[in-house]
Amino acid sequence: MSAHASRSVARLAAVQALYQMEVSSIGVESVIREFTDHRFDRALEGVEGEGDTLASPDEAFFAELVRGVVAEQKRVDAAIAKRLAENWRLERLDATVRAILRAGTYELANRPDVPTEVAIDEYVEVAKSFFEGTEPGFVNGALDGVARDVRAGA
Repeated sequence: MSAHASRSVARLAAVQALYQMEVSSIGVESVIREFTDHRFDRALEGVEGEGDTLASPDEAFFAELVRGVVAEQKRVDAAIAKRLAENWRLERLDATVRAILRAGTYELANRPDVPTEVAIDEYVEVAKSFFEGTEPGFVNGALDGVARDVRAGA
């Protein structure tokens, strides 16, 4: 599996881990351990091709994303909230969309080595794996705005 594909799997898993943390109140280190011990090299649930094995995620990248979102959640959430429509609060968004935006925002703000277009496209693809409606377009627009805010010349 290519490094690109390993990162794609890591991004999807990070979104799932962030979602799981929000709905179950499990801690960051516990969720990272659960994914590395029990979920990687197995099918990731709820995505197209369910039952297919997604092997060889970039586990260090996965852990960085999850830990980073948690460590910088106030800053990440503020960057997202700035790009929501007036009178919309982050809490009103679907929990999966919130997890996608948080991971994408963290990556855009903290991983200048990842090209803006790559990061945005990757999270739009994650959104497409969970949603068939308007959510992928919403993720695209929100992350594009976040990128303009957090990256010079993005």
